[in-house]
Amino acid sequence: MTRGNLFADVPQTLAEERFDTLAEGTGERIERIVSTGQATPAGEWYDQAWDEWVVLLQGEAELRFEDGPETTTLAPGDWLLIPAHRRHRVERTSTTPPAVWLAVHLAAG
Repeated sequence: MTRGNLFADVPQTLAEERFDTLAEGTGERIERIVSTGQATPAGEWYDQAWDEWVVLLQGEAELRFEDGPETTTLAPGDWLLIPAHRRHRVERTSTTPPAVWLAVHLAAG
């Protein structure tokens, strides 16, 4: 058995987002992401070959999808299922408190 706490060792300041793999298996990965004000660099988009289910546990975040002009604001408890190859970017994340995410990466379905 492996055990942990999603809010343990959450840094207050980071130069880059922190990605901690919590578990992985064939075709899936669960990770904790900590953001302290980071955003996707201008002009860049995530274009992942897998589905991603993400929930914001703490803080605030704003995502933009390439196929829509509006942004999606996330507060604690909000979750999204982002299908494979749906291009998206992180527009902003909170600094106080840091944004803590839980992401589940799944084989594209």
